[in-house]
Amino acid sequence: MRTAVTDTTPVLDLRAITKKFGPVVANDRVDFDLHAGEVHALLGENGAGKSTLMSVLYGLYSPTSGEILVDGRPAKISSPNDAIALGIGMVHQHFMFIPVMTVTENIVLGNEPVKAGPTRPAGVLDRRTARLRVQELSDRYGLAVDPDARIEDVSVGMQQRVEILRALYRSARILVLDEPTAVLTAQEITELMAVLERLKADGTAIVFISHKLGEVLAIADRITVLRRGRAVGTVPRAGATEQSLARMVVGRDVIFRVHKEPAHPELPILTVEDLHARDDRDLEAVRGATLSVRAGEIVAVAGVEGNGQSELVQAITGIREPTSGRVEVDGIDITGRGVRAATAAGVAHITEDRHRVGLVLPFTLAENLALRRYRQPPLSRHGWLNLKAFRALAERLIDAFDVRGGGPETPASALSGGNQQKLCVAREIDSDPKLLVAHQPTRGLDVGAIEFVHSQLIDQRDAGKAVLLVSLESEEVRALADRILVIYEGKIVAEFSPEATDEQLGIAMTGGMVAAA
Repeated sequence: MRTAVTDTTPVLDLRAITKKFGPVVANDRVDFDLHAGEVHALLGENGAGKSTLMSVLYGLYSPTSGEILVDGRPAKISSPNDAIALGIGMVHQHFMFIPVMTVTENIVLGNEPVKAGPTRPAGVLDRRTARLRVQELSDRYGLAVDPDARIEDVSVGMQQRVEILRALYRSARILVLDEPTAVLTAQEITELMAVLERLKADGTAIVFISHKLGEVLAIADRITVLRRGRAVGTVPRAGATEQSLARMVVGRDVIFRVHKEPAHPELPILTVEDLHARDDRDLEAVRGATLSVRAGEIVAVAGVEGNGQSELVQAITGIREPTSGRVEVDGIDITGRGVRAATAAGVAHITEDRHRVGLVLPFTLAENLALRRYRQPPLSRHGWLNLKAFRALAERLIDAFDVRGGGPETPASALSGGNQQKLCVAREIDSDPKLLVAHQPTRGLDVGAIEFVHSQLIDQRDAGKAVLLVSLESEEVRALADRILVIYEGKIVAEFSPEATDEQLGIAMTGGMVAAA
């Protein structure tokens, strides 16, 4: 076990770090320090410079100016190899694996234990030793993984643990976690927090980047807030509140409670009857789901991740062809007719996966914002694209939805994850849909952006649109929903009002309603 540093010298000290991308200043003379056995959280709006600062630390970017000290000594970090040699490990927001390789192979890749012999002087992978080392680290920190499973077959939560183990395998004593809970379930988040407490006790210094104020207050010892590239303050956890941190993040008071008038639902817009669909493994994921959403209401689907939510949404929006059942939008049967038919019927879709489904990352912001309507005037006429109209649309939506980090000609890949999400939300809401399917619409957003998106969904409801919300965030479900449907093993098993208790929802989400029946 490592011995925690007891003197006052920070294990990491970033001094006046500035990083510019052309005329854009991503970090502006930022100071940040970290001690052994400490969790120091980085908070900030989408595009505030948090990930850029940590990318400078990890050698992915070279700072324009400033200095990095490790253990009180100046350090030159020109690549991730330099960072790893200094004991710095980084768990990225979007995991970086080779899917067809096993958990063990991904962890040891680039630093493999080998065994040599007369017929193999260069050595080959010593799989037994590699597996034992992975198992030892897993047991030591409570990071439960299956060393022999292929990465493509394991849950997102296990992939998160594999990323942390990969850093620890390389003897990381400074661990940077970039939005580590963004794709985890509530149970997986609880498990991660327990792991971080064990790492702290072992002397590991942890940088925790998050938008979730409750998590930051639960785990961090100190909290530094970035706003538009500048550090606006560092505060201890003691005495900090969600309200005070939110004020530091966005520079104003944030309304945490969603204000909405009573709903006035009208005729059904979405009707789903006895829907069945299979997942990518050809296993039945949706098993006879039946539901409806009326104009002028928000219906939320709640459930433990992996109970068919994704496949249900994909079947409704045309991405996945159902095996049986019916999907009808405003009287039009769109069952199995694809995305174009769903779009023509008035369906808009804020996808849970902005990278694979929501955006074309090499395309510009203007091109991405035009994807739903590029066949229609004024974006095209007589088969010719009107690029001036593309730009005008992009300028309007970038301003209206506060998308930061670029202009109409900027590639979507250059934006932060949160700003990419705002891009998707802007395009779908601006399409004036009859049915808005919002699947994890605030994933990766800061508190100010969450407030804005929630107000947009309420506005859609009040304008007479039907809104189907699918979210793993129980507070979001309660705040926005007029009705809550619970999905379990691919079926809608219960319906509740937003006043339902955690116990009632929890019983339904874990199969209690099915057992009772």
